[in-house]
Amino acid sequence: MLGNRSIPRAVVIPVLAYPDVNQAAEWLCDAFGFSVRLRIGNHRVQLNVGDGAVIVREMRPNEVNAALGAGHSITIRVEDADAHCKRAREQGAQITQEPVTHPYGERQYNAEDFAGHSWTFSQSVADVHPEEWGGTAVQL
Repeated sequence: MLGNRSIPRAVVIPVLAYPDVNQAAEWLCDAFGFSVRLRIGNHRVQLNVGDGAVIVREMRPNEVNAALGAGHSITIRVEDADAHCKRAREQGAQITQEPVTHPYGERQYNAEDFAGHSWTFSQSVADVHPEEWGGTAVQL
């Protein structure tokens, strides 16, 4: 795949709509520890998220609230779910599920950002084969 400095290197790049992309970028950086990679006018901001990326874009005129009822959630892997949750809460994120350790080896919490987008932050705490908790491994 040809590299291009104008787009993040990640293969999958979620794009989320917000009424004010600069406010969204600042909030996501403060609350979730992301960093700005690139600004494109006042309508789009590329954010670094570890070795991945998220793009925030301006809401289109026909989008009243892009987050409500959209049925999406973004999962981000973190080093320490508890510390990350504490930071997010202090910056105003609504924690919808406190950190909990699951049988599949992940400690996760759920949060909503100021615009209603749903986020899951996941810390690997054990290497567990899917068959140990009822999953069916197809390709690992």
